[in-house]
Amino acid sequence: MIKINHIAAYVKDLEKAKEFFIKYFDASSNEMYHNPKTGLKTYFLSFGNDVRLEIMTRPELSSHKPKGYQYGYTHLAFSLGNREAVDRLIEKSASIENQHYKSSELIFKANFYMKQPTH
Repeated sequence: MIKINHIAAYVKDLEKAKEFFIKYFDASSNEMYHNPKTGLKTYFLSFGNDVRLEIMTRPELSSHKPKGYQYGYTHLAFSLGNREAVDRLIEKSASIENQHYKSSELIFKANFYMKQPTH
């Protein structure tokens, strides 16, 4: 049987992204991997049930945003199981505006979706 081992995403601030997923999604993290030759730094975040997210950063990352849509990754969705769990997470994240995350990035329907944290 084939299954996805993990999903990887580049983030601007590796430590803030790790803190965010640990605080709001109860992730656990491994020790940081750092490749001094390339500057690549990564964490693997585990969410239980063999679900893992690798967050990565490197010195030459660019925030360049091309015009229009392009092929590739669009979003990452976490299923919390039920509406009550979504409500608890929204309540837990109510103080996001007072931190370095933006609650304007929060959207929910059947599942709770959140973009990467920004400062």
